[in-house]
Amino acid sequence: MDLFFISSSFHVPSLCVFFILFFGGALGATFTFMNKCEYTVWPGILANAGSPSLDSTGFELPQDSSRTFNVPTGWSGRMWGRSGCTFDGSGSGSCTTADCGSGQVECNGAGASPPATLAEFTLGTGGQDFYDVSLVDGYNLPMIVEASGGSGLCASTGCVTDLNRVCPSELRVGGGEACKSACEAFGTPEYCCSGAFNSPAACKPSVYAQMFKSACPRSYSYAYDDPTSTFTCSGADYTVTFCPSTPSQKSSKDPTPTPTPTMTAPVTTADGSISGTGTSGSDGSETGSGLGVTGADPGSESSLGSQAMLTDGSWLAGLAMGDSTRIYSSYSASIALAFFTLSILSL
Repeated sequence: MDLFFISSSFHVPSLCVFFILFFGGALGATFTFMNKCEYTVWPGILANAGSPSLDSTGFELPQDSSRTFNVPTGWSGRMWGRSGCTFDGSGSGSCTTADCGSGQVECNGAGASPPATLAEFTLGTGGQDFYDVSLVDGYNLPMIVEASGGSGLCASTGCVTDLNRVCPSELRVGGGEACKSACEAFGTPEYCCSGAFNSPAACKPSVYAQMFKSACPRSYSYAYDDPTSTFTCSGADYTVTFCPSTPSQKSSKDPTPTPTPTMTAPVTTADGSISGTGTSGSDGSETGSGLGVTGADPGSESSLGSQAMLTDGSWLAGLAMGDSTRIYSSYSASIALAFFTLSILSL
């Protein structure tokens, strides 16, 4: 009998560790959706093949409200916000942007119709979570993803800039409700990274992708934008916020004046990569959160080409159909001024 009790007491710590690890891993992460828009947003959720559906695949999220879900370890999928939705008492209806085509509030396994700002997650792969915010399918709402309580880099990512206000006319949807990707607008292989362009070496960021990247440097701007757009964290909970307020560059308690940022468009180098992303202060140092407006280093205007934007704000057809290795001075001035104005209004 004594041996039995000794043996049982010996195994109790091991059993405790087992249950903590097993059930802790099974519980996964807590996801909180927050709506800071001045209107109602209807989030949609799509689980990847092999991942279980969550408690809801689509729901109404009024202004200044939130909703929380438990997401199991191993889950992968995407989340987005729908806007301009009209649903009747039975939950039937549709949305102006990012509609999932189900005809209901619940998306029921259907994804977002482009353009849509997407948050993408894979939880617990090799002990790490992978997440990103993607503009590859275009843009409809400002969104950020923030990790809390985890270990590792656990950086915030997303896009706080309202790209709908500066969207080129050839990408604009309707009266400015959303902004298409170049792939959605033109459908050519070089913009869609398909066919002969289906590799990182062959598919370079277009001028439109660079515009998205300049505004939202931590978001995916095109299919092979992995190095600066995928983030990792372990054991975290996540908050997905629609229409987040733009973070100020310095604390309000800091008496030091905030340098005025200088913003220009990104410059494509000879090998097709982007250089010059960042917001430069008056002292030449780089500032900013990396979620909103960034630009090129002072002096980079010398790399810019000739004028290519028409008086109505549209782009020349040659540029739209693939001449995307140059950045143009009128584009730089117009986009920089627009982004600067947005950043000042949001502070």
